[in-house]
Amino acid sequence: MKNIAEIKQAAKAYRKITSRKELGVWDVQTNRPIVERIILDQEKTRQQNLIPIRRERMSASPFAFFRGSAAIQAYDLSSMPGTPFTVQACGDAHISNFGIFASPERRMVFDINDFDETLRAPFDVDIKRLAASMEICGRHRGFSRDQREAAVFEASALYRKAMIDFSDLGNMEVWYRHLDLESLLEQDEYSLKQKRLMHSILEKASLKTSERAVEKYMETAGGRLQIKSNPPLIVPVRDMICEEKDLCDFTHNLQKAFDIYKESLPKERLSLIDQYEIVEVAHKVAGIGSVGRKAWILVLMGRDNGDPLVLQIKEAEKSVLELYYGSSPYRECGRRVVEGQRAIQTAGDILLGWFCLDFPGGIRNDCYVRQLWDSKGSADLDKISLEGYQGLSLMCAWTLAHSHAKTGNRHSIAGYLGQSDAFEHAMVRYASSYADQNEADYAMFLKMSEKPQS
Repeated sequence: MKNIAEIKQAAKAYRKITSRKELGVWDVQTNRPIVERIILDQEKTRQQNLIPIRRERMSASPFAFFRGSAAIQAYDLSSMPGTPFTVQACGDAHISNFGIFASPERRMVFDINDFDETLRAPFDVDIKRLAASMEICGRHRGFSRDQREAAVFEASALYRKAMIDFSDLGNMEVWYRHLDLESLLEQDEYSLKQKRLMHSILEKASLKTSERAVEKYMETAGGRLQIKSNPPLIVPVRDMICEEKDLCDFTHNLQKAFDIYKESLPKERLSLIDQYEIVEVAHKVAGIGSVGRKAWILVLMGRDNGDPLVLQIKEAEKSVLELYYGSSPYRECGRRVVEGQRAIQTAGDILLGWFCLDFPGGIRNDCYVRQLWDSKGSADLDKISLEGYQGLSLMCAWTLAHSHAKTGNRHSIAGYLGQSDAFEHAMVRYASSYADQNEADYAMFLKMSEKPQS
């Protein structure tokens, strides 16, 4: 049996190597060549015609730039003092990568909802990205310095206290904990504005279904349903491939990929997915940092045209953390994303899966598959109120602590964080300094984007 007291004591002793105060030390640098180098390196693997869209979206604000530049912060974090206490890290745990979706039991739960960069890494990698995103989001909304610092401090405190609480629970108790929004709305301690935020997220999520996706993205032409063309954001395959032979090759490869994907699903899901037939396919641009990666939407029909299922296929690359914290144990990047998501989330997409196709010339298609819309919803961070921002920050912090408690040694993390508020002060300091760094990098990015692309 594990001696939990000894585990906590050993973790506490690690503060002599990396103190909690050191976690918050970041010295801002300007005009960093590494920023341009990282961005250009990422663009080499992206679809070149979509790079202007990616840059345009990242140029919208310092917050948008931060959301699209996980690779830059990963580089910076690797040079900072850290801890050896690894978890299944999200890898991109910023405040807008949390939201709600329907569990398999159709309860609305709050959880992390983006896993493109997931990898085993120290817990502080995630909590620092979350803290910095809270500060940057607060600046984006025009909240005062005191308001932003209070939000980061309280969220960091909740993370620490939640980890201590999780350390006192049994393994199964930790695993089954989750944030059920419908139950939270019944609790008196939540303010009216916070409840309004939850209600608005739930309302948006209720509209995100496959039926609504069909209404938005499809039209009837010549007596059949087809995806609306909206280049370059949505381009149906019929507009991309003119030659019949090329279309046959694409259809063959798509079916091959779909068959491999089905093998990645739990066996009991096969009887469900086998009842659907692919009727339409289109390339679709999504996200900010992900723009330029291959992404497709698949429209499937079940019983009839009133029984749709819309899936998203998204290209997966190596995590931005792999350069610094070791390679994924999985050869397939899509599998890395899927296995990480399954480990982190309490309740996930029942149709989440992956595939990998190898083509002549060393070309690989590593992808994961999920439902495009499955009652997913998130807060509008361009309009969020102060109370909504504060409440959302707390929910994100608890959720991140839960994912780390599930997938790492919660006793070590609790022992290292301890009973004082030293960790909270470190996160406030780091969030402020790194937000300054992000603004300096953003200014450099804008200048870089003004240069003609070679």
